[in-house]
Amino acid sequence: MKNPTIQATPVERVMREDDFIVSKTDLKGRITYGNRIFIEFSGYTEEELLDSQHNIVRHPDMPRAVFKLLWDTIQAGNECFAYVKNMAKDGSFYWVFANVTPSYDSTGKLIGYLSVRRKPKPEAVKLVSRLYATMLAAEKQAGSRDAIAASSRILTDLLAEKGLSYEEFVLSL
Repeated sequence: MKNPTIQATPVERVMREDDFIVSKTDLKGRITYGNRIFIEFSGYTEEELLDSQHNIVRHPDMPRAVFKLLWDTIQAGNECFAYVKNMAKDGSFYWVFANVTPSYDSTGKLIGYLSVRRKPKPEAVKLVSRLYATMLAAEKQAGSRDAIAASSRILTDLLAEKGLSYEEFVLSL
């Protein structure tokens, strides 16, 4: 469970070029596996991560609409790419380019999700940071009940303006 006492700091940790953060979750988003790079960047021990909700590393700068899009996509059986700002246990942050995919057992039954994150392109982070700040401001202004809809409209309008799907947009950065 996310610890509300952790305060975000301006300290950024940057992934190395050859780093891959890997985690697996069950269908409810509880962590069932995290590799050593995930443990390193999150600042949590393996014991603290296992069986915790994956949002344990959610940074408050992340718009809720991005996670709704991600969950809607993977629960529909599709992979999702996204730029995500995560928060470590000490309040520092790290950006990732995430690829999240559904995981199936040998009978084809959905059993969870696999996420592989790598170092994002710095120029993409700059663009996404501005977009997320705008989306987050819309969420705050709309209030809790209408936050996701308000934020989603900003993203939908941007995609319509560019004539791109979300996946095309993210992969073009």
